[in-house]
Amino acid sequence: MKIYTYAQSLCILAFMLVMVACATKSNTSGSTTATAGAAADPWQQADAILAQIVPPTFPDKDFNITKYGGVGDGKTDNSAAIKKAIETCSSAGGGRVVVPAGNYLSGPIYLQSNVNLHLEKGATILFSTNPKDYLPLVYTRWEGVELMNYSPLIYAFEEKNIAVTGEGTLDGQANETNWWPWKGNRRHGWKPGTPNQNDADKRAALFQMAEDNVPVSERKFGEGFYLRPQFVQPYRCENVLIEGVTIINSPMWILNPVLCNNVTIQGVRVESQGPNSDGCDPESCKNVLIKDCFFNTGDDCIAIKSGRNADGRRINVPSENIVIQGCTMANGHGGVVIGSEISGGVRNVFAENCTMNSPLLDRALRIKTSSMRGGVVENIYLRNIEVGQVAEQVIRVNMFYEDSGPYIPTVRNVEVRNMTVQNGGDVGVLLEGYKESPVQNLRLINVKINNVKEPYKFSNVKNIEFENVTINGKQVTLPDSISPEG
Repeated sequence: MKIYTYAQSLCILAFMLVMVACATKSNTSGSTTATAGAAADPWQQADAILAQIVPPTFPDKDFNITKYGGVGDGKTDNSAAIKKAIETCSSAGGGRVVVPAGNYLSGPIYLQSNVNLHLEKGATILFSTNPKDYLPLVYTRWEGVELMNYSPLIYAFEEKNIAVTGEGTLDGQANETNWWPWKGNRRHGWKPGTPNQNDADKRAALFQMAEDNVPVSERKFGEGFYLRPQFVQPYRCENVLIEGVTIINSPMWILNPVLCNNVTIQGVRVESQGPNSDGCDPESCKNVLIKDCFFNTGDDCIAIKSGRNADGRRINVPSENIVIQGCTMANGHGGVVIGSEISGGVRNVFAENCTMNSPLLDRALRIKTSSMRGGVVENIYLRNIEVGQVAEQVIRVNMFYEDSGPYIPTVRNVEVRNMTVQNGGDVGVLLEGYKESPVQNLRLINVKINNVKEPYKFSNVKNIEFENVTINGKQVTLPDSISPEG
């Protein structure tokens, strides 16, 4: 039986009271106020969430891959040696599978329960770029849709107590000659006339199978379909830790826990400028901490997701209780992003003490969804955010991302407090909602945005509040028609 400290118990009690209050208010009123879905101080809820997130621990036993045939010469295939070390470690009750200094070529790595894959300083795992090495097909999720596809580079399915830690490097070796051209983008090495994921019988075929509710076991892709694998994907796992490592050159999404509970991602450095190189994508996960990480990516730095369209609604599991602390964002489409694969919904996201700065960072906070996605995005809180520059918008909520359909999304209860922006790009705050489902209950408190072309631009909003908001040196007061009193 798990024993909590007195402080943890108080936090858990506070969390339960908040959730009861939220449910009561939601069930008794068809409308919400600017503070609905959260306590007077919503950050008390963040404290309660943090009390629930406990990194896994492992027995004090080491299994060095060199004892199982591992050779760090950058040429020898270490797939079998790493596999044997992991299996032996797990069978012995768990511990660390140690990768010492050296360059270790490998195919995909499958993590088993109670195993910590630990890379010592100077250790690099170089992952094969031969797609055949990532067969047989595994049960995975690709852009929010379940299927049978190539194995992620590091993968686990329904395992407990797993970790990737250390001071070493995971190098996917993806570039313009492998993996990246599959996107179908000339900028990343694709040449006209060569196959890619956008051919009609490939990416679109997967999405149509999901709409037609084809069983996942029959959604067989892999060779000939050009759907790139993710880098690190624990799937339906509990108690996950990723700490300290550097991850570079990914085929696609980089840190992608799916349907996981109790995830800690801490002190990780992510650098990959390829297509769809999202830094960290928790999908349909609960109780996630992303702390003290660095992201320099070709797509979103952190993107919280919960499934795409019919498949997301079929699984119907939100991402919830996500805490982001002390992270640094450089290049990327957005710093903290929610969507676009968001059909299962997202709630209770807290980001604090983060720094964002790059001429190639498009936005600081971005929520992207559509009436094909549907779902509810609610209770999103940012505080103490320092932004050097962004290229497009500081804050953007867009309900018209990609295709339209009959599933009108909801976006409500968003608060940004204590944010300073030196160069705000094109628009400070851009909100785009539906007439029947406006962006509602968005509040900015103590926000300063400089050097932005247009302070704000709204369409279909409700209960938008600016408190001590300064844009281009002038304090902004919103018209009564869009303020809580209007």
